[in-house]
Amino acid sequence: MTASASAAVFPDHWIKQGSWNNHRISWIETDRRDGESTALLIHGFGACKEHWRHTVPALTGDHHVVALDLLGFGMSNKPQSILQGEPPNPEGVVYSIDLWANQVVDFIDNHGIVDVSLIGNSIGGVVALRAAEILEERQKPAAMVVLIDCAQRAIDDKRVSEQPPFRALGRPLLKQLVRQRWVTRSLFMSLARPGVIRKVLKLAYPTGACVDDTLVEVLHRAARSPGATESFRGFINLFNDHLAPEVLERIKTPVGMIWGEADPWEPLSQAQQWTRFASVHELATLPSLGHCPHDEGPDQVNPILQRMLNTNGRSSAELNS
Repeated sequence: MTASASAAVFPDHWIKQGSWNNHRISWIETDRRDGESTALLIHGFGACKEHWRHTVPALTGDHHVVALDLLGFGMSNKPQSILQGEPPNPEGVVYSIDLWANQVVDFIDNHGIVDVSLIGNSIGGVVALRAAEILEERQKPAAMVVLIDCAQRAIDDKRVSEQPPFRALGRPLLKQLVRQRWVTRSLFMSLARPGVIRKVLKLAYPTGACVDDTLVEVLHRAARSPGATESFRGFINLFNDHLAPEVLERIKTPVGMIWGEADPWEPLSQAQQWTRFASVHELATLPSLGHCPHDEGPDQVNPILQRMLNTNGRSSAELNS
């Protein structure tokens, strides 16, 4: 994606670039006022900071807002993927939840951010949870985490027993196939086309609202950038990584959840089970909305998100001070 594409969504002076572990990282950042808390937004798979185009303006009145491009996505670098069993490569990375969580935590540390809430959509939700856990381990807990249709990672090895027998039988072959670059490259190229992107978005956004040319162009530009096939390969090989309920059980940071009831990929029933964890303080559901309700129905999501941040986040920050 080019800087001009970002500028079409956000003001030029919000768009930033820096270095993390010798890789270029991109983010947007609103003006920061003294004593203002930070809302840090973490996108999902295949998305980027521009996916928060309707969220950032809504939060700027009360918060300093940051939206990151995770390594491998958006305008951030997309280094070569290294899978388990492959030889080390100084130019490559092992794409994982911990990689992205450490990117988030290091960003917070390097920018002197103290009072922060982490908001994540899809896989960004798992990254937010793991980042919150690392911050707890460093005695610098986040004010809160908000999960928006958090990824449930049904393909993880730890959830094989939940899958139909025929899927479990074919799993070893699938795992071998998606290690092959010719397979992942061909699959990626078949998906990274404007028409296909629009069709996938219409699945993710059941009402069809906000599936516009700007969103399709933003996602398509990111998919065309150098190395995009490598981050895709790394992501689809995440067969043994953190699961949200495991982290929810371990952390003490308060968690709010916002869920589209019509999400085609992450069932609300699973999210309802997560309310048993002490860390989960609230589950707000949205009829008719899908996997990315913050972009599909911002008029419904933003008031809920603002309330969560201004109540749970403030209470937690006061306790931690």
